[in-house]
Formats: sequence, structure tokens, C-alpha cells
Amino acid sequence: MSQSIRPYPLRFKPEFKERVWGGRALEQFGYDVPEGHIGEGWMIADHPNGISHVLNGELAGQGLDAIREKLGAEWFGSKGSRSGNGRFPLLVKLLDCNDDLSVQVHPTDDYEGLPKGELGKTEMWYVLGAKPGAKIIYGLQPRVTRESFAAAIAENRIMDTLQEVPVEAGDTFYIPAGTVHALCAGVLVAEIQQNSDTTYRLYDYDRPGLDGKPRELHIEDSLNVTAYEGAGATRMKTDGAKPGEWLTLAKSPYFVTDKGVVRGEWTTGTTPNSFDILIAAEGAGSIRWESGVLDAKAGDCFLLPAPLGDYTLAGEMTVLRSRIV
Repeated sequence: MSQSIRPYPLRFKPEFKERVWGGRALEQFGYDVPEGHIGEGWMIADHPNGISHVLNGELAGQGLDAIREKLGAEWFGSKGSRSGNGRFPLLVKLLDCNDDLSVQVHPTDDYEGLPKGELGKTEMWYVLGAKPGAKIIYGLQPRVTRESFAAAIAENRIMDTLQEVPVEAGDTFYIPAGTVHALCAGVLVAEIQQNSDTTYRLYDYDRPGLDGKPRELHIEDSLNVTAYEGAGATRMKTDGAKPGEWLTLAKSPYFVTDKGVVRGEWTTGTTPNSFDILIAAEGAGSIRWESGVLDAKAGDCFLLPAPLGDYTLAGEMTVLRSRIV
């Protein structure tokens, strides 16, 4: 792989994951979804549990891990090329929640119980679609302590300690590590997160996994990492986004995600600090840069290298932009 390759927006072949709570909704984006209960599409991934491979241009067929090794510092930016474990710093997913996900919580980077090589997991969700009455679990009820939480778990009344929130398309949820949460049936979500696959399950509705056996719970780790006073989780409606202006949805130490509404043409650009990740949330259009153009439609995800510079979004679409700051 030559370092003289001119930067261009990368499209990847997703890594699809079967989950007990998954369905078939990711087919609506035109992807070749394998058989089974597919809950996750790992759209941009550089993790031992999933590597996405480039579909377009000179780097077609290359995994993001190989690109990171050869071009990381040059292509990902002064900040975007750094992460806590040497890999690409973010993991981008589309989630089809055909059933309720487990009630879970993620650790911070400094939790001593982390698996070797893993990071903590701060993430955010953008709701792409929601069936009527859809909801999520988002945080604990006021005044829940470690002791009262542990007692509720032991007595099989954990649901009494959790907050349920109704959701609709366009809602955004920021989920710092330590926030107890669960997506529930009937939602389709774009997830931007630290590059980690560490999840601690608190409750899984006493259902069997794909192998017919109950999935493992991680009660002690969960109790250890839960932020009982809150970790700074925030949520917002995003229907106030204006064409041609970035609306910040989530700002964390690990990434910033903005929403942009494209009506016609809008020229923006990468910075030397970071790549841009673009997710087309709805509509259709294109991405044009100095030496080319790519079509974009709902469900498409792109990695734009830091040295790309100016690019123009065109069409009628809504996009999410994530970068490292």
C-alpha cells in the first residue's frame, strides 16, 4: 500500500452481527444482509471482533486495520490517529432493535476489570426510525444507590429502578460510560462509540440466547462501573437543525457528532486534526471533492481522511458528522 495515494472518501463493506434481539430492518438500506436475526451492522470497524473492508477506489479490499497501520498518522489527523489502544478510535454501527436489548452499562477507560487491550465505552445514539410507542431505558431513577440497586437486582425488580423514555426518529442520546441503558423493541439507531466491545449486562429478561442458553450477566462489574450520581448523559430533539449549519448532538472527550441538513449544495471540509465520518440518516445526494464524487443515500457511511480538505454535500439529505477534537 503506497503512502502516495490521494485521499478520498472511503466506503466499507459492513460486518453484520446476529443478535437474539435483531431482525431484518437493515435490508431497507440496500445491504446484502445475511440470514438470521441481524442486530448490528459494523459500518466502520477496526476491532478484533470485526474489521470493515473498503469497497471503493484504490484501497478497495483493504481492511481498516491495514489502512490504519500504513496511513493512520497521515490520513486520520493529528488527533484522529490516536486512541487508547492503537486502533482506529471510533466504531460506527447501525442497530436494528427488533426486540429489547439487555439492560447494560459500559466501563470507563480506567476500570481495572477491562479485558486486555480493550477501552471503555462512551457512545451516542441517533434514532433513525421508531415504531409508535417505542421507548428506551436511559439511566436510573433518582436516589438509586449501589446498595439499593444491588438489592433490586437480587430481588428481580431491577425494572423498578430504571427510567424509561419514549423515542421518535431524530432523537439523540449521549451515553457516557457508567450510564445504565437499553434500547428497546421497535427502534433503528445509528451508534457512534469508542472503539470497544465491552458491555456489562445487568438483566436480559430471562430469555435464551441464540444458542438456547441464558446469556452471561456481569452483576459485580456492572455495580462497580455504574455512575450512581449520573455520568453527564444528555438527550435532545434535533428537528431544529437548519440547512447548511451543523447542530452539535453530542460532545465527549472521544468524539463530537453534529447533524447537518443538506438542501442543494453545501461546502464544508475536514481539518488537519481529524477525519470526518459521515452517516446519511435520510434522503439522498452526493459527496463531491477535488477529484471525484460519490452518491450517498440513507444508511450509507463514509470515512473522509483528514487531508481531503474541502468537500461539497449536495442533494436533499440529513447527515451525521463525527470527528475527533
